[in-house]
Amino acid sequence: MKRVLTALVLVPVAVYSVLFAPPVVFLGVTVLFAVSCFREYATITRSFAPLGYVAGLLILALPPSDMGVMVFVSALAAMCLPVFSPHPESAVPRATSLALGISYVFGAWKCGILLHDISAHWLMFALIVNWVGDTGAFYVGRKFGRHKLAPAISPGKSWEGAMASTVASVIFGLIYLPLTIPGTSYLKAALLSVGANIAGQIGDLAESAIKRSAGVKDSGTMLPGHGGMLDRLDSSLFAMPVLYALLRLTR
Repeated sequence: MKRVLTALVLVPVAVYSVLFAPPVVFLGVTVLFAVSCFREYATITRSFAPLGYVAGLLILALPPSDMGVMVFVSALAAMCLPVFSPHPESAVPRATSLALGISYVFGAWKCGILLHDISAHWLMFALIVNWVGDTGAFYVGRKFGRHKLAPAISPGKSWEGAMASTVASVIFGLIYLPLTIPGTSYLKAALLSVGANIAGQIGDLAESAIKRSAGVKDSGTMLPGHGGMLDRLDSSLFAMPVLYALLRLTR
């Protein structure tokens, strides 16, 4: 019940912010989501959050041409942290986690902004396609799941659920993309849906691996029934960059 109530709040907020809100509201919500995701990531990995916030917000603000330079500078700054730490044996892994997290979270949301610049519907698709896939995976996997997908990382996931997730995402893409993005063929819609879905499923497993290595069940408690913001958006953090890259390649 908590999951349903949370979804009833989150989905309208996402739809309004992406499709109908003024640019300043969209950017404000994007920053809020990005900072919330990174805060949870930094808590799990014990990264030095202040530097991550500064670098991440700069990545969101800078033009795309400068984003790669900013990520590189952020990585260098993070690797300087062990120099000033009294415990370098733990500081090096934490600095590495910080550099990774900046790209992982803020780099993904930058791609979300770039998708929105092309068309708000591309970003909406990147967010919803894996939510639809998750629903298919949940019901099919619970009833028919027999073969574990990644038992060491996420014991509840099955190959049957993963395939159902992909099928549900493709059906959604075949309906949504041709209707909202003029000129999108059914073949292109299907291929983009498969790419975004597979990326999202890998992103879900990647976040599960991060949590398992830290010995935590959820990334946070912000969303009742879902855990933290990172738990809800982990698939989107992989889907947005992959979808943006695929669009750039297929132009």
